[in-house]
Amino acid sequence: MQKNPLRSQPVLRAPGRPREFDMDTALDRAVRVFRERGYHATSIGDLTAAMRLATGSVYKAFRDKRAVFLAAFERYTARRQEQTRSAAAEGNNGRERVRNVLRSYVEHSRGSEGRRGCLVVGSAIELSALDSEIGARVIAQLRSNENFIASLIREGQADGSIPGSVAADDTARLMICITQGLRVVGKARLPLEADRLVAVAMKLLA
Repeated sequence: MQKNPLRSQPVLRAPGRPREFDMDTALDRAVRVFRERGYHATSIGDLTAAMRLATGSVYKAFRDKRAVFLAAFERYTARRQEQTRSAAAEGNNGRERVRNVLRSYVEHSRGSEGRRGCLVVGSAIELSALDSEIGARVIAQLRSNENFIASLIREGQADGSIPGSVAADDTARLMICITQGLRVVGKARLPLEADRLVAVAMKLLA
């Protein structure tokens, strides 16, 4: 049986007690710390300071650091998914929607946002081999993103903006490799020029 050194109990809250803080705001602050520091380098003290909560409040809402991380991961992936789909929705056809998704990834990989890094990529590197549950969540998120891109490619094939000869699933997998690589490059603070990079990536749809 695979050991899970980061295993914790589910999130626990005192029944019947009104929450004394905004959960989404607190989790957004926790997300930023985990993105910048990673899981292992983040302490409960770091989290309480960032979330602006007393240690007791954190332990009342969450069992331990891992439980905070799992909630922060879900918050982060939900928000990123919303941002990606909003960017895609601005396109008029499948091809434009794919281009907008790629541009969105470049923009989120640049500047201060890029330097904070991607929580999914960070989790894949730091935790997937150690924690089967987190590893499964990483895989699920990557597959969700890949399936979304594949659906946009097929949409483009249906509306005539993308050639039918393009292998939708394989191309979507390669684009996921590109987008996640962008997040790594952005974390390393290398310059990313959106127009040029997106133009090259879009050649996969020629």
